[in-house]
Amino acid sequence: MPRATSTPARLKRKKQIMKAARGAFGARSKLWKPAKETVERGWRYAYRDRKNKKREFRRLWIVRINAAAHQHDMTYSTLINGLHKAGIEIDRKILADIAVRDPESFGALADKARSALSAA
Repeated sequence: MPRATSTPARLKRKKQIMKAARGAFGARSKLWKPAKETVERGWRYAYRDRKNKKREFRRLWIVRINAAAHQHDMTYSTLINGLHKAGIEIDRKILADIAVRDPESFGALADKARSALSAA
């Protein structure tokens, strides 16, 4: 009976894990069980931290927006509320970038938010 030319799935998986473990120290890159544990733990952390990265960036943007809003005698929440009432749809990432790179434009946005709040 001829041998199968394709690699069995278990050997492909083992090869994938051993390749992913290459940078690990000692037995973690050479032996199957420690390598598998190391790689799977790394994959778990990577999955978790892809979610946390989004959380942390949003927190950073809010801190930056709040600092810039305080320079214009507003709080973060009043600024965001005023922008919504003024009909200005701008996400926090872009707003934080404007706050850092272009303070004059941010000042204009803050004034529009303030006037929308006083009109409402």
